[in-house]
Amino acid sequence: MRELVAAVRRGDADEVTALLESGADPDALAEGLPVLCLAVAAYDRPVAEALLQAGADPMRPLPDGSTPLTRAVDGGSHLLTHALATSRIPLSAAARADVPARARRWAEAGAEAELRRVTGLAGPIERVRVEDDEVGWWSEQLTLGSVTVRDEHLAILTSMEARYGIRTPFGELVARALAHPDRNHVVWCDVVDTLGRRIDEETWQWSRDLLDHPDRTHRLLAADLLLSLILGDVVKGPQPFWDRGRELVPRVEQEEDPQVLAVLLHAMIHDSAPEIEAVGLSYLAHPDPEVRALVPEALERSGDGRSQVRPESLTTVLTLVHDEDPGVREALCHWLAHYRGSEPEVGDALVALTHDERQPIRLWAVSGLAVRDDPRCVEAEHRIGPVDPEQPFDERLMDVWRYQRRREAADGG
Repeated sequence: MRELVAAVRRGDADEVTALLESGADPDALAEGLPVLCLAVAAYDRPVAEALLQAGADPMRPLPDGSTPLTRAVDGGSHLLTHALATSRIPLSAAARADVPARARRWAEAGAEAELRRVTGLAGPIERVRVEDDEVGWWSEQLTLGSVTVRDEHLAILTSMEARYGIRTPFGELVARALAHPDRNHVVWCDVVDTLGRRIDEETWQWSRDLLDHPDRTHRLLAADLLLSLILGDVVKGPQPFWDRGRELVPRVEQEEDPQVLAVLLHAMIHDSAPEIEAVGLSYLAHPDPEVRALVPEALERSGDGRSQVRPESLTTVLTLVHDEDPGVREALCHWLAHYRGSEPEVGDALVALTHDERQPIRLWAVSGLAVRDDPRCVEAEHRIGPVDPEQPFDERLMDVWRYQRRREAADGG
């Protein structure tokens, strides 16, 4: 038991899994509390998930009347709450009602006010921005005395309502997102994900109408919602709005805010309508690099398998090879590496990009040449330079080797 407690405290999910597979008790106690509470307090989702997979009870009653699940909700941990609420042990009807109600209480009171009420302290609150590298969102972590919470309660409320079949009104969800006006905040992301999964005409119309709002934050949310609706439900698969990007053309042409414009362009380019290309190319010299980076994706493809673009359009976007912004050059290189047209100028552009100052661009360029069976990839490979051995192995590093094997096979070797 001591080994499991120590591994949980270290946050060593692999060791926790190994000990559990060797027979350790997933409900083992540490200072009177199940080790699952240690993972919850540390916001350690991998360890918590390992314990849950082994049968740890998220609803085990604790001496203070709480449970591991209610502690996750109170702590404002969206992903941990989801993990505990969807574990192998089903929740009772009372527990299913308590989770969103508890999250709503924290959200309506405000994390700071509720934290002060719980602790009874009036001192300064320590605030830290915490980022989830895997998911890509962030939240604010507040600590007062010995109690720590995160401002993710609205995300918990939103996701749990959706899970339990509650269709929260569109306007209420919009208000929740706007309470955290950053498209990378967990609450904003969860609202976009929740509404994006509705994929019905009513939600599409409401989101499109929101684009008329004079405030750019409202329009940014609308653009995010429309993009999510166009991409469809990644879990169930349907994409009923995939070809509705053409409806956004007038909104794109009138939008002045660069961030809103970039998201709208991203949504629009999934449509294959012929007018999309002209709109995209009109932003080739836009001052915002995030907008310029999307221009290649707007090109209309034709030919067998839709593998070619118009020569004049290709010539135009290839000017981005010399763009001053590395993000734009990388986006173009990624597009060229996946483009299957046979135009020789594509290979020439990729060769030029193998000399780029940024290694990710050089790597994509060499990979693109190899996939195109361009013999210049062999000489260009050395320009990739040494890669970080601490990073996971990148399969693109094998593309030149695969090209050489194909050549040997074709030559009868």
